[in-house]
Amino acid sequence: MAKVKQNSTLFIIFLLSVIQSFVFVHAFNGASQGNALKLKLIHRYSPHYNGLHEDEKPKTQQELFRLLHSHDVVRHQMMSHRRQQHEEEEEEVESLRDDQGVLLNSSGSTTRRMVSEKRGSMAMPISSGWDYGSGQYLVKIKIGTPPQRFMLIADTGSDLTWINCRYRCGKRCGTHKGRLQHKRVFHADLSSSFKSVPCSSNLCRVGLSGMFSLNQCPTPSSPCKYDYSYIQLWGTPNSSTAEDVGAAYLEGAHAFGLFANETVWASTASGRRTKLENVIVGCTDHIKGGGGTGSIRDGDGILGLGFGRNSFTTKAALNFGGKFSYCLVDQQSPRNVSSYLTFGGHKPATLRKKMRYTKLVVGNSDEKGSFYGVNVKGISVGGKMLGIPPRVWDENLKGGTVVDSGTTLTFLKMPAYNAVMDVMTRALSKLKKLPTEGDPFEFCFSPKGFNESLVPKFAIHFADGAKFEPPVKAYALNVAVGRMCLGFVPTNVGPSVIGSIMQQHHLWEYDMGGKKLGFTPSPCT
Repeated sequence: MAKVKQNSTLFIIFLLSVIQSFVFVHAFNGASQGNALKLKLIHRYSPHYNGLHEDEKPKTQQELFRLLHSHDVVRHQMMSHRRQQHEEEEEEVESLRDDQGVLLNSSGSTTRRMVSEKRGSMAMPISSGWDYGSGQYLVKIKIGTPPQRFMLIADTGSDLTWINCRYRCGKRCGTHKGRLQHKRVFHADLSSSFKSVPCSSNLCRVGLSGMFSLNQCPTPSSPCKYDYSYIQLWGTPNSSTAEDVGAAYLEGAHAFGLFANETVWASTASGRRTKLENVIVGCTDHIKGGGGTGSIRDGDGILGLGFGRNSFTTKAALNFGGKFSYCLVDQQSPRNVSSYLTFGGHKPATLRKKMRYTKLVVGNSDEKGSFYGVNVKGISVGGKMLGIPPRVWDENLKGGTVVDSGTTLTFLKMPAYNAVMDVMTRALSKLKKLPTEGDPFEFCFSPKGFNESLVPKFAIHFADGAKFEPPVKAYALNVAVGRMCLGFVPTNVGPSVIGSIMQQHHLWEYDMGGKKLGFTPSPCT
């Protein structure tokens, strides 16, 4: 199994969970803006989404921060778990190679399946897809021929796109596990483009193993089935650090169903309807667990926005120029502004000249999740590089940093956190410090006498010379009326995480073909 060897890897999980954010997607090379694939996003807490009961909605801005921090803590724990699990699987793969002389394929799927069988069951990572800190947006989308309309949860942490579904395939389907209690269900038999994946196919046995295809194959033509594992949060952690969240707060959920090739419909930027054919989708006929707010039951299914080779995102990007870009603005944006996820087009010339690039290292989603990597060198505050140990940025030494829009706040490993906070708090020492009120932040202060010029500039430096310098309001946060906080959260385990608030007011361009990430300040208008 090939390994990416880097001293300072910054893993980036793609998009989509910023508080009341607006995602404006610019165009890409190779296609006109009118040909861009455009999906409208609806935030979970938006007035345009009616899927939450009134008692499930946060009443104040401070309550919203607490709620989203709870999401973040669980998501961070899942990142750490995923990395640890990958390391354990690599050890077992090496054991199989030594004992049996197994020749690995490029994805390692065959060997991973052997590892699972050696353990006695199909290994499904608890972090495989959904957690309470992801999926802040839902997407309106049409599937099938003729198209049927659904509202799917946009999940950046998984590759599988699935819908609540009914498929009368007779005895070939085996035992039906239960009933879906949901308003909208995809009727697969009414779609002429629905084609189930045979369980005897190489696609099922190898290609879809990363999506947890099962080893069940009653007949060669029987559909390829899956048991997709998720996790969500129950209760509210008392601690701000990920390692202190106990298992009592976690409960698993499973989606059971079969794989198929299907057509997905969307609109272009010019309003013309377009389609993606032969997209791998899951026909989910049963969900076990997963109740409560933030559950996988909230929508009609999941839109998997990971970057595995069979994911919707990979299919869309390759069909519309191989690039995508987005721009996040803060939570004060007007509520009537729509959010969009778009593939294709070209960015404005004014921004093209200002764009800075750093190398992208595309991760294998079957190995470490749907991540991208860039080399990070360190952090500066007030123009001075901080004395942070290099191991903090080395993912091979259980460090590294994740830039994750599924995480709202910014988590820093303790050596980096202490160094940053030491400089920041000394600069703000003349302001009145406020006592903790259940905030996830260590340092909160009164805005009386506050000016952005008092806050030293925070910047992340990449090994190839590029520098990301977010605006002050991305880390000096207005948490409540008369209350501001430095928006950094400490962690002792797992990676550092740059959350969605820190990414605001920048245009981000992902060039999959060129293996580079571009970014530049932008008003996102």
